Amino acid sequence: MKLSVSVTNYSWPEGIQQRLTDLAAFLDDTAVDTLWVADHLVQADPSCRTDEPMLEAYTVLGYLAAATRRLRLGTMVTAATFRAPALLVKAVTTLDVLSNGRAWLGIGAGYNTAEATAMGLFLPGTAERFERMSELLRLADQMWRGDHTAFLGEYLTAQQPIGSPRPVTAPHPPVLIGGTGERRTLRLVAQYGDACNLFDIPDGGAAIRRQLEVLDRHCADVGRRAEEIERTVTPALQDGERADALAERCRALADSGIQHVVVIARGRPLTSADLNCVAAAADWLES
Repeated sequence: MKLSVSVTNYSWPEGIQQRLTDLAAFLDDTAVDTLWVADHLVQADPSCRTDEPMLEAYTVLGYLAAATRRLRLGTMVTAATFRAPALLVKAVTTLDVLSNGRAWLGIGAGYNTAEATAMGLFLPGTAERFERMSELLRLADQMWRGDHTAFLGEYLTAQQPIGSPRPVTAPHPPVLIGGTGERRTLRLVAQYGDACNLFDIPDGGAAIRRQLEVLDRHCADVGRRAEEIERTVTPALQDGERADALAERCRALADSGIQHVVVIARGRPLTSADLNCVAAAADWLES
């Protein structure tokens, strides 16, 4: 079981830069696997105001790459239509090169119409979003393989998609696809993903087990070994949660088939107490 942290809120009263730097340095010396960041231009947590501080994700990840030596780094997750596809692939590749092989590509179809409207971002209808995400993932694979031949999709055309330099991670940075749609999202995971990210629904793990069964069937359909795909979930830390309680929650999720837990703080920024809790739980899960 891996345990990771995702930063979704930058509203630290003592200041963003110092708190983020301290957070990264602390986690880099623990058993925590990955430091994720939300990829939004406005605060997307419905329990917060939309005008609370939110930093641009890939700038943050570049900063974190320089501030850490071990933690893996990625977005949880990037909406597929919010950036030009080749630019996103280049950003992830750059992060992988500068972090010496610690980058993820975290991707989803996108959902936040309020953010798109507020900030002038492109968010087409659902069917088109999934087709565009599929084309983006195929383009990423082509660029990471060093194939410069023209990419001609329904929505995306790239006449000479040059991916130089190649990623440090071989064969490429792992691709995490967020979402639980059983027909389209989990099919794309089976086709292109190295990890899925599911929702933490308080139903005793029933939804997770069902979704993982659906993923296994998609893997069989496309000729993929299901065990190649890392199964992740993103629960919220409880206020005042103890490390032993968090470790026990992780073990219960493991019983449902989860291999990697990514914790967030809902409605507030992460605190020192949160980080101490996660660090101790990660140690227990590793032992």
